[in-house]
Amino acid sequence: MVELDPARLPQHVAVIMDGNGRWAERRGLSRLQGHRAGKQSVRAIVEATRRVGIPYLTLYAFSTENWGRPPREVDGLMSLLRRYLASELDKMMKNEIRLLAIGNVRRLPPAVREVLRATIEATRHNTKMTVILVVSYSGREEIAHAMRRIARGVQRGEINPTAITPDTIAEHLSTAGIPDPDLLIRTSGEMRVSNFYLWQIAYSELYVTETLWPDFREREYLEALDYYQRRQRRFGRTAAQVERLRAAN
Repeated sequence: MVELDPARLPQHVAVIMDGNGRWAERRGLSRLQGHRAGKQSVRAIVEATRRVGIPYLTLYAFSTENWGRPPREVDGLMSLLRRYLASELDKMMKNEIRLLAIGNVRRLPPAVREVLRATIEATRHNTKMTVILVVSYSGREEIAHAMRRIARGVQRGEINPTAITPDTIAEHLSTAGIPDPDLLIRTSGEMRVSNFYLWQIAYSELYVTETLWPDFREREYLEALDYYQRRQRRFGRTAAQVERLRAAN
């Protein structure tokens, strides 16, 4: 069993959940059956995150580009999402988990939007952990949307264009008020970020595993956290500077 240092846990873990389709195809199953199997991994990782005490977990569930998949698969994914949210509400309340959603949720089917809205509302006062569900999302569009909001603020005289900083941009993103991910996990071995959190992962530690998402459970998650704890996060400093800062604290 992996032993973690509670003092060196990430504050925010983001996961690109990939490989459901390949997992199913290797077993002669439908892609939708792979997505159903992946739902169990979602439950396992949420529970493990809550148990070890990490306050923020982002799950990249569905991108803007995913709308281009076969309609039957998209409809099945939406149905799975609706049923998952409905089935997990009691656990979220018991474990004081707050749910947030990021993305163009207006594109979701009405039944999915309603259960998502209801779950967010029901959990809004929970304080032990926050799960951010990223659905119908594009990182580039999120940044473009933030730029449009800032431009309107400049037009209204509320924002001085010469005073715009990276913090100004961060304050206009969907994740305003949420710390950037310390650790980004991608399953299935793909070496790309897939238009996800393009601004927020600037200094995230990256962990890519060949494990397909339906096989990614607590053991694999703890290995990723152990990897994170063995990294030296320098943020542009030298290793010697980091060690001096650590000793001073």
